[in-house]
This record gives sequence, C-alpha cells and structure tokens, in this order.
Amino acid sequence: MRLHLPLSRFRAKVLFLLGSTFALSCASEETEPVTPSEFVLTAPANLGTAVPFPQRNPFTREGVLLGKKLFYDPILSGNNQISCASCHQPEKAFSDGRALTTAGASRKPLLRHAPALQNLAWMQGWFWDGGAKDLESLALGPLTHEDEMAQNLKELVLELQNHVEYPAQFKAAFGTDSITSALIARALAQFQRTLITGNSAYDRHVRKEPNATLNNQELRGLALVRQQCAPCHATDSFTDQSYRNNGLAQTFSEEHEQIAWGRGRITHRPEDIGKYKVPTLRNIMVTAPYMHDGCFETLQQVLDHYTHGIVPSPTLDPTFLRTDGTLGLTLTQKEKVDILSFLNTLTDWEFLQNPAHAPLP
Repeated sequence: MRLHLPLSRFRAKVLFLLGSTFALSCASEETEPVTPSEFVLTAPANLGTAVPFPQRNPFTREGVLLGKKLFYDPILSGNNQISCASCHQPEKAFSDGRALTTAGASRKPLLRHAPALQNLAWMQGWFWDGGAKDLESLALGPLTHEDEMAQNLKELVLELQNHVEYPAQFKAAFGTDSITSALIARALAQFQRTLITGNSAYDRHVRKEPNATLNNQELRGLALVRQQCAPCHATDSFTDQSYRNNGLAQTFSEEHEQIAWGRGRITHRPEDIGKYKVPTLRNIMVTAPYMHDGCFETLQQVLDHYTHGIVPSPTLDPTFLRTDGTLGLTLTQKEKVDILSFLNTLTDWEFLQNPAHAPLP
C-alpha cells in the first residue's frame, strides 16, 4: 500500500479505479489468474497520516472492486434482501437518516444509531463502543447479528462459492479458489478504506486554494469550534477518537447485554460506563439524527443540549463542568448560529455524489 497526498491525484485515481467494472475479475474465468494489482490510495494532505493497513490484507484494485460489489449486494444477508448500503447510504455520508434503523432482518429497531462511514483509513476502534479493533473485523458483527443481516457465515460462503461470478472475483482479488468469511471481511475493509472525504469548503480554505476563503460568519464559527469543541473534535479529522460521556443519561441499564454501557461494555471498567466514541463533524449536515441513539433531530438541539441539557453522572466528561460548578458549554444563540454556519462548510458534495462510490451497474 502506498499513500500519496496531492488532492488532484486523489480524485482522479479513486474515480478511475472504482468507476471500473468487474471485467478484469470476470475474465479470470477464461484466462490464467493474474497477480492482484496494487491500489494506490491518494488523499488530501491536511488529513495527515493514515493508520497502517494490516499486512494480512494487502490493498489491491481487485480487492477494492470486490468489496464494493459485496457492500451493495443483499446476498450478504440471511434473507438476501439487506445489503450494507441499506443502513449506509452514500448521499448521507454512508449513514441512513434514521434514529434507530428498522431496516434489519428482524425489522426491530436497533439499539444504536447507524454511524457514518468516512475517512475510516484514519480511524482506530469501530462501532460506538470501539468493539471492533480493525476494519477487517468490523463487518462480521452486523453480518451475523440476528436483528441486522442475520447471516450464517458458513451458508454465505457456500452461496458465494456457488455463485456464477464471485469465485473468479475472489480469486482475482486474493489468488485463491477458497472463499472464506475472513476474505469477505477483508474485501469489505478494502472498499471502505476508499471512502475518503476531504474536499469540503473548509478543506479548500485550509489548503489556501483559489477563491476558497470562508466568510466572516464561517470564520467566527471555526474559531468557536476550535475554542469550545476541539477537546473532542480535534484536528482536521474533527474527532480525537476518544470515548466520552457527553451527558445524555444519568444511569446506564444492564439490559440488552449492557448495550447502554458504551465503552464500558467492552473494557468492563467502571470509569468507561456511558462513554461513546466521539464522531467526526465532517458532513454532519447530512448525517442527522445525532448521538449514539439518534436522540437529536437537529444540530440546534445538539448545541442546546451542550449549553443547558447536560445530565450529571459519575463518568461525565470534565469538559462539561464549568468553573462555577454548573454543567455545560457557554455559548450564546448568536455563537450557535456561527457554529452552524461553519459546520455547513464541512459538507463535501464531491464525496456525497461520487459515482465511484455508487453500486456497480
């Protein structure tokens, strides 16, 4: 894997490579298999260095194309009706616009809001509680969960092995005739690492591109975000990738396998109970509703919560403790409007409308 930085190359490469069809992979049924070709991932310079990719999953063109096909294919679900894209839609930054989705196999509301999928190559720890250590393990949870895709992995492998196209495509991507659940997860991980957003008005502004200066209100909002929000939404990733309790609840139920414990459910440490991963602010205007349970429909409600809705609990993040002992951030309504104006500049329309991320025809 090589990571290059110029933005122009980033846009051209991903559009070209992901916009391709599976002609090469399908052709392997008639020709000798070829060695998978390296995928050169390029990205905007202001995003910094990506997390090193696992050596067990080399980044290849064929692997990315296979992962994209699998992402949109309902064959991954037990009833062959639900795909990854059912809850992760490109135009919503790969979120789904629902508080708690009912798009899963059981049609029951899930217990957590479907998170956006963007800039995952820069992230560490996945799911709201960080329960997945890498992208390769991320997919297996939703695939097998009875309320999500309700798939039996052995049956899925058999179905893919008997498919008219997939055996050749797996061989083109991984050089083996044997399809496994691990290879399915690796292909999905490769595609998801290409979901890079970095060409918003804000990005063009910080890169000092021509005619990309933010207006005065947006600049005031940026200053407020850096002052008031940066402890959690840090750097140009707009998340410090920490786990925090932001004052949504006073107590945390042990029901549903302690799902309300958040990070504490994974670490079993009392000090982590009620903490959830800080999401990015990128494309936040299109990823409503907000929070791990989708409890706020608008960003105005989010900001109002942070100024006068914080609920105390033993693990509440100290960021929300004012010097006078009261709880919340100190923001006027005018300042909130300025922040909302700035958050608009984090919308990357090129990412949201990128044909490279759309399903293959």
